[in-house]
Amino acid sequence: MDVAILTSLVAVALSSGTSIILATIGEILTERSGVVNLGLEGMMAIGAVTAFAVVYYTDSLALGLLVSMIAAGLVAAVHGFLCVVAGQNQTLIGIIIVTTGLALAEFLGQRLGPSNSALIGVTTAHFSPVEIPVLSAIPFLGKILFNQDPVVYAMYGVVVLTWFYISKTKYGLHLRAIGENPRAADAMGLRVNRLRFVYTVLGGCLAGLGGAHLSLAFSPGWSNTLVGGRGWIAIALVIFSGWNPVRALFGAILFGGFSILQFHLQILGSAFPPEFLAMLPYLLTIVVLVVVTRWESLSKRVGAPAALGEAYVREK
Repeated sequence: MDVAILTSLVAVALSSGTSIILATIGEILTERSGVVNLGLEGMMAIGAVTAFAVVYYTDSLALGLLVSMIAAGLVAAVHGFLCVVAGQNQTLIGIIIVTTGLALAEFLGQRLGPSNSALIGVTTAHFSPVEIPVLSAIPFLGKILFNQDPVVYAMYGVVVLTWFYISKTKYGLHLRAIGENPRAADAMGLRVNRLRFVYTVLGGCLAGLGGAHLSLAFSPGWSNTLVGGRGWIAIALVIFSGWNPVRALFGAILFGGFSILQFHLQILGSAFPPEFLAMLPYLLTIVVLVVVTRWESLSKRVGAPAALGEAYVREK
C-alpha cells in the first residue's frame, strides 16, 4: 500500500476513533468509581443532536460542544441518582437510559430543524482539520497526529490528563479507593456516593462530547444512525484496555481503522460482500475483547474495580 494512502487511512482512523475514546475515558472514570454506565450510546446520541442543533441556530461551535456536554451530563445525572442515590440495578437503569436517550435524540432530531422540521439534511458550521506548523512536517506521524480537527487535539489532552489524574494524584487514589473498597474509603472520610455521582456525571459529559465530535467534525450532520453502536464499543474498550486510558486510545484507533478500511476495500472492489466488510469493526472488537479478557482472567490482571456495579449503603 502506498505510504500516502496508509498515512491518510491512519489519520482518518484516529479521527473516527476520537468519539469512541472520549466516551471510553468517561466510562473509565465512572467505572473506576464503582458505577457501571451502560447508557453511553444514548448519551452520545443526545450529545450529537444537541450540539448540531445549537450550532445550526448560533453558529458557535464552542457553544455546541458545551451544550452537548451539559445535555449528556444531565442524562448521566439521572443515571447517577437512580443508581448511586436510590441504589437501583445499574445494568437495568443503563439499558433504560440507552433506549430513552436514543428515542429522545430521534425526537429532537425531528423537531429542532428549521420551522420545527427535521435536522436530517441540514448543513451548518463544523470543525475542519487545523495543521500545526512544524509538527505536521514530521515524516508520517506529522500528517496523522498534527493535521486534525480541534476536538482530536483536545482528546490527546483528555487521555494524558486522565492517565496522570488516576495514576499520579491524590484524587486519583481516592477515585480508585471508592471503586475498590468503598467501606474503607468511607472510613477514611471520603464521601463515596457523592464522588460516585460526580464521576458518573463527568463520564456522561465526555460521552456527550464524543457524540458532538461525530455531528460537528467526523461526519458533520445529523441522522438517527449517526452514533452507530459506538457507545457499546466504548464499553467494550474499557475492558479491553484494563481500565487504562492509554491502552483505550490504541483500542479506539484500532476500531476506527477497521471502520475506515472497510470503505476503502469496497472502493477497491473487494470480493467480500459490503455487509461483511461493514461488520468487520464490530466482529474484530468482539474477538479481541474475548481473547484479551480470557488472557487477563488467566493472569489475574483484569483490572476491574472490586466493587464495580455494587451500590454502597453507608452503615449507621
